[in-house]
Order: sequence, then structure tokens, then C-alpha cells
Amino acid sequence: MEKIAIADLQAQAGELKCTSPWVDITQDLVNTFADATHDHQFIHVDLEKAKMTPFGGTIAHGFLSLSLLSKFASDCLPGVEGAVMGINYGFDKVRFLMPVPATAKLRGHFKLLECGERKPGEYLSKYEVSVEIENNETPALVAEWLTLTVVR
Repeated sequence: MEKIAIADLQAQAGELKCTSPWVDITQDLVNTFADATHDHQFIHVDLEKAKMTPFGGTIAHGFLSLSLLSKFASDCLPGVEGAVMGINYGFDKVRFLMPVPATAKLRGHFKLLECGERKPGEYLSKYEVSVEIENNETPALVAEWLTLTVVR
């Protein structure tokens, strides 16, 4: 993955966009996430019961789709020269718009909205993000994601 200077990242606010590769959502991934989060609601892990819902089968946890933002970002956003760490700083907005079938493919779309120096060596960025479900016009989620990059 390419690396750019923090000043170049700041200069690209409003213009920098990228799309990640597709990621397969599988029932095994959903089950593993259910185990990690202790969220075993039947719509995620019980195929027979889930078939009787409007979803017609199991769906991924919304937070699973959200947690994939880190992977999507690392797969397409440029790294920052001299960065010693990146920190998930939070969200200004998150909306889950569409359930994700446990057989779907997802990818992330990112647009850098702003990047400013919070204090010396710490840069707070805001990204407009959407998570696309393959063959679906409505995204799984939209968010405004905040990240902190520490540069030395």
C-alpha cells in the first residue's frame, strides 16, 4: 500500500476516495463474531428459525459489518509516512440501512472529509463511509468515522 505525507493527506480532504476489495460474509464468520460478542440471537446463528423471518435466512450482525471498516480501510486507504499508530477515535454518525445476508459480499467506500492537527503529531481525520452489499442499491450502513493518526 502506498504511503503519503500527512500534509498531502490533509490537502486531499474532500477529494481522496477509495473502494476496498470485496469480502465474503459467511455463516462461519457470523458464528465466530457471535461467539466473540456473546450475541447469539437466532437471526444470526439459527438458519431454520431465521428462514421464517422476513430476512429469509441468517444475517450478519450490524456490528460485524461495522467492524470490517478497519479491514476495508487498510485495503484501500494510503498509509501515512512516519505514522507510529492509527487509533479508532469513534463515529459522528452510524446508520444500519440494510440487513446483510450471511452469504453476501461487502466492500467499503471511503471519502476523506477532513484531516486536521489535533495537537502536535496527532491528526484527526473524518471519513464518510458506506458499506456496499454486492448486487444491492442500498448500503448495509453509512457512517462518519473518526480516526486519529500519530506521526513522529
